Amino acid sequence: MQNKNFYDSFIYDWWKNLDKVIFFLFVTLIILGIFFSLVSTSLIASSKLGTNNYYFFLRHLIYIFLGFILIISFSAFRESDIYKIATILFIIFFVSLLLVPIFGTEIKGSKRWLDFGILPRFQPIEFLKPFLVVFLSLVIGSRFTFKNYLKFFISTLIVLPIILLLVQQPDIGQTLLISTVWLSLVLVSGINLYLFNFLIFFIFSILSYLVFFLPKFSYIKYRIIAFFDSTSSGNYQSQKASDAIIDGGLFGKGIGEGTLNAKVPEAHTDYVISVISEEFGIFLIILIILIFFLLIFRVFKKIPLEKNNINKLILIGSILLIIFQVIIHIGVNIRLLPTTGMTLPFLSYGGSSILSSSILAGLILNFTKRNI
Repeated sequence: MQNKNFYDSFIYDWWKNLDKVIFFLFVTLIILGIFFSLVSTSLIASSKLGTNNYYFFLRHLIYIFLGFILIISFSAFRESDIYKIATILFIIFFVSLLLVPIFGTEIKGSKRWLDFGILPRFQPIEFLKPFLVVFLSLVIGSRFTFKNYLKFFISTLIVLPIILLLVQQPDIGQTLLISTVWLSLVLVSGINLYLFNFLIFFIFSILSYLVFFLPKFSYIKYRIIAFFDSTSSGNYQSQKASDAIIDGGLFGKGIGEGTLNAKVPEAHTDYVISVISEEFGIFLIILIILIFFLLIFRVFKKIPLEKNNINKLILIGSILLIIFQVIIHIGVNIRLLPTTGMTLPFLSYGGSSILSSSILAGLILNFTKRNI
C-alpha cells in the first residue's frame, strides 16, 4: 500500500509541475514517428534488408518505449542528480567515441558505430550529444571564480577532440552540429566578441586544413564543390530527395506510392522528410515544421524564467541541438545544404537517434517545470 501511495504521489507531482504544452508537442512528434514507421519507414528498411515487414516497426516501438522511460526519468531527476549522471555518462560515451576508430563498424565508407554483440549496434555521438550539452553548461556556466576566458579555453579542450574524432569517422553533419551548438553556448554566455571571433576562426581554420589539404578527407571537399555544381553526381541523393518533395505535391501520392526508397539508400533515416512529403504531401511537412516551431517558441519563452545560469545553458543547448538538427536535415533534403547524414528528431528510423532525442526531451521538460 505504501508503494502504491509513493508511486501515485510521484506521478502526481511529476505531472503537476510539467509543462503540458511542451510534453504534448513531444508526444505528437513521437506519435507521428510511430505512424510513419508503421506505414512507410519501417517497410523501407525491411525491404532493403530482406526482413519481415513489421520487424523494424516492432524494433521502433521498443526504442519508443525505452525513449519514454528516458523522457520520464530525465524530466523527474533533481538537477543535482542530472549534473552527476550527465557527467558520468559524458565520460562513458566520450570513451566510446574514442573506441570507434579502433573497434568501430564501417558502413558505406563511414566508421561511426560500435557493435559489441550483446548490445544493439549504436552510434556513440548520438548519446554523447545531450550529455555534452550538460557538461559544457557546467563548465561555461560555472560560478567558480576563474576567469571567463579560462572557462572558454576548457570548453575548447572538451569539444575539439570530439570534432576531430567526428571528422575522422567521417561525419561532417554531426561535426557541424556539435560545433554550432558549442559556439552558440559560448556566445550566449557573454564571451568577449573578439575572443568569440577568434574561436570561430580557430575551428574554421582546423576544419579547412583537414578538408582541403589532407587527402583522407577529400570526400568532404568533393561534396562541398559538388553542392555548387548542379550537374555533379555528388548531388544525386539530395537531388532525388528534393525531386520527391516536388513530385508529392500538396497532398502526396498516397501511402506506399513513393519511389524515393528505391533511389536513395538511407531514405528511412537521412531523407525521411522527403519520404513523408512524397507520400503525404507538402501540407503535412508544413504541419510538422509548425509543431517544431511551436516547441521551439514554447521553450524559448521559458528560458528567461530560469534563474540558474547552468540550467539556462542546458535548456538553450538542448533546444539548439533539436533546432540545428531539423535545419540540417531539411536543408539537405531541399538542397540548401551539401549532402550529409542527419536524422530528423523523433521521425527518422533509428534507435540511437530516438533515444538521444528522448534524453533531450527529458532535459527540456525537467528545466521548464514549474518551480514551486
